[in-house]
Amino acid sequence: MGSFQQGLSGLNASAKSLQVIGNNIANSGTVGFKQSRAQFADVYANQVGIGTSVSTVNQKFTQGNVSSTSNSLDISIGGNGFFRMSDGESDAVSFTRNGQFQMDKDGFIVDAQNRNLTGYAADIDGVLQKGASVPLQINANDLRPNATTGVATKVNLDSREDALLTANFDPDDPETYHSTTAISVFDSLGNAHTLQNFYVKTADNVWDMYSTANGAFTTGHSAGTPTATLTYPPTGTGVEPTTAPAVITAGFAPGTGAAAVSVEFDLSESTQFGSSFSVNANSQDGFTSGQLASFNTGKDGQIIGRYTNGETKILGQVATATFTNMNGLTPLGGNAWSESSESGQPLVGEPGTGLLGALQSNSLEDSNIDLTEELVNMITAQRTYQANAQTIKTQDQILQTIVNLR
Repeated sequence: MGSFQQGLSGLNASAKSLQVIGNNIANSGTVGFKQSRAQFADVYANQVGIGTSVSTVNQKFTQGNVSSTSNSLDISIGGNGFFRMSDGESDAVSFTRNGQFQMDKDGFIVDAQNRNLTGYAADIDGVLQKGASVPLQINANDLRPNATTGVATKVNLDSREDALLTANFDPDDPETYHSTTAISVFDSLGNAHTLQNFYVKTADNVWDMYSTANGAFTTGHSAGTPTATLTYPPTGTGVEPTTAPAVITAGFAPGTGAAAVSVEFDLSESTQFGSSFSVNANSQDGFTSGQLASFNTGKDGQIIGRYTNGETKILGQVATATFTNMNGLTPLGGNAWSESSESGQPLVGEPGTGLLGALQSNSLEDSNIDLTEELVNMITAQRTYQANAQTIKTQDQILQTIVNLR
């Protein structure tokens, strides 16, 4: 009877192996699926042994191939790590490698089972709130305008110009100044205003700068009171003004219901060489309001929103998790696992740090199933099944011979 038991155990183990292989093949197209493998153990009650058993079915958490997509909410993990998901109703936490996400009607990032992707939220100014992971929600509100506070101008003033009488300066008369720069600045409501600087050479190496906003002189200035007087060195060893106010400030009332605008000018990188006037840089730190046009996830998990005004802002950061023993995770189905006493507690952090792999947006991780390997395994398991069936058949023939003895 021992041979019957041995053969039966072999049939059961081979059938279990075929089930595992069949499940792998069925999920070869499932995003983020990880290959399973049946492991066997021999069973001994005596020196001969009484068969085999399936000791465990574990999974191979190796990297699958990465495929590109056109969806910015498709995210893959390169290396170790799982997306941390939270059930919106029960708050149950699970972990997955399937990065097929979408946005629900409330702006939360969810998967096909309506589980929330978790990470670190960002406040209204785009500052991440590090700490416990929370469901990530995309704030689609307009980006608030930012009033201009500073203008940085890098110009070269032509030292070959003849001096002019500063008393004759008139912004409407090009004959009364040598050169000019203009830039759009913004008030507290996001309205744009044209801020213009005029440069008048009054003596060798000495220049007066006048400022107008929307065609009118800035507050406290006029044709006879320049915004600043710049003095350059005659030796050519310096390139910036050697004499200028520590802080060059100009202000104006926007007249749109917004707060008064006060701008600090940075001319420290301006030069006065014997070459034509040129503007090498002219920038300001304000912007108007903007609508969210798109967003993308970086390698570090930061979700960067891009607005119609050309600005960007951090909307949140995806957090990922890893485990000391990934094979100790409990499969939940739906491409998800939960922690267990064998897996240990999750180690949650920023992607790309420590043992956590970096993220890649507009891509998905394919299953790590090798169909060729699985088909070969299937043939082997089938042969093993047939061989065990043959041992039962042979034992049956032996017993039949004994029964037929006369």
